[in-house]
Amino acid sequence: MSIKEAQARIKARVWQSVAQANLNLAALDKATLESFVDLVTEAALLEIDNELDLSQLATKSATVEAAPPEEDDEFGEKVLWQGRPLLSLVLYYTLTNERIKITSGLLGKAHENVELVRIQDVDHSQTFGERVLKIGDITIRSHDPSHPEIVLRNVQDPESVYEILRRAVLDARKRHNFTYREEM
Repeated sequence: MSIKEAQARIKARVWQSVAQANLNLAALDKATLESFVDLVTEAALLEIDNELDLSQLATKSATVEAAPPEEDDEFGEKVLWQGRPLLSLVLYYTLTNERIKITSGLLGKAHENVELVRIQDVDHSQTFGERVLKIGDITIRSHDPSHPEIVLRNVQDPESVYEILRRAVLDARKRHNFTYREEM
């Protein structure tokens, strides 16, 4: 289920609950009532996402210790950032000092890797609804033939993740003496 679908279902449930409560809302104008329902919907989405985070942390700590930022992962790389899309149970993003790892799947796992030195361009964007939820998308264009463009969707605090990724790409290029020439 996408975020828009979840948002629509929660919003419908809130309207249904308001109708079933037999509250006298005649004093409120339509715009105020709609704003209130939107606010409750956004709060419910954020609370659901927080609960997903807590349940995933409990699961990880029971099996494997979760790697905090700036610690080595199992391959000796420094983990700079870890995250997942809002309301996702099956997709995880990990940014190390060498690559971006995208893991998907609940029972079976699929892994995608993009080396930082292969990245050409990084952009981030937010719609108005995403700005309210403090999420956004990060678009990565690379020389990787299997994945020339990857979008990290619904990332929490996309501006700071963008900056972490941008600095990591520059550091990786410097460390490996990589330069790119642009053709005009």
